[in-house]
Amino acid sequence: MAAKTVLNYLDRDSVVHKMTGTTKLAFFLLFTFASMITYNTWVLLGLFAVSLAAFKLSKIKYREVRFMMIFMLVFLLLNNLFIFLFDPNQGTNLYGTRHVLCHLFWRYDVTAEQLFYMLNISLKYFVALPVAILFISATNPSEFAASLNSIGISYKVGYSVAIALRYIPDIQRDYHSISQAQQARGVELGKNEHFFSRLKNSVNILLPLILTSLNRIDTISNAMELRGFGKNKKRTWYTRRPFERRDFAALGLGVVLLVVSLTVTIKFGRFYNPFI
Repeated sequence: MAAKTVLNYLDRDSVVHKMTGTTKLAFFLLFTFASMITYNTWVLLGLFAVSLAAFKLSKIKYREVRFMMIFMLVFLLLNNLFIFLFDPNQGTNLYGTRHVLCHLFWRYDVTAEQLFYMLNISLKYFVALPVAILFISATNPSEFAASLNSIGISYKVGYSVAIALRYIPDIQRDYHSISQAQQARGVELGKNEHFFSRLKNSVNILLPLILTSLNRIDTISNAMELRGFGKNKKRTWYTRRPFERRDFAALGLGVVLLVVSLTVTIKFGRFYNPFI
């Protein structure tokens, strides 16, 4: 059975995949800025709807990105926990009102403002995550490198990013293969084994993985050197495509979302307080 990988390109016949890498990069940046500059719940809900619609258009299934979703959810829960532990009154300070729902202990009061603030924090993550996953999963690494070069970044940097993105699934597949080989030899990595025993046995996987990775990097480096990579200041890209209507539509949508977010933030402030 093939290893399941994360942070890798998923090829689909969709409108999102057919857009140029420059379009997807520009939309990702515009959308991210639009979600970062505001805590207005209504704006965030609107951005969340656009984010889900874009994910739906990409034809990428939830089960294919489930690991990243679960990882984000765990990180989000820990983030909210530490926000409350370090400053349980941050919401009341930001919104300017205080409605205590219940008292826990010492200085820890559960207020409606704090819960609403943490809700908006969570919403910001849920807004940005689908688009971030979509950008990684729907953009061919070579196409991404070409898009970076098109906005003025050195092609050497773009090519390094493309190699890194291509290399991540390879490392995961190598880890899976080495892990199965070691378990077939009697190296126990299951949950029934003690933590320190599993940690010790993991060394039997990491060392071959590191050696394999170093050998692959050396092979890539030699191949690029033989081809004269980096000799010229510019290079051409096979993956660069001309802009089409869908690209202009996506860029226009990104600009509109950013303008709306800025306008609402300037006119009504960054924080929408429903408790006034």
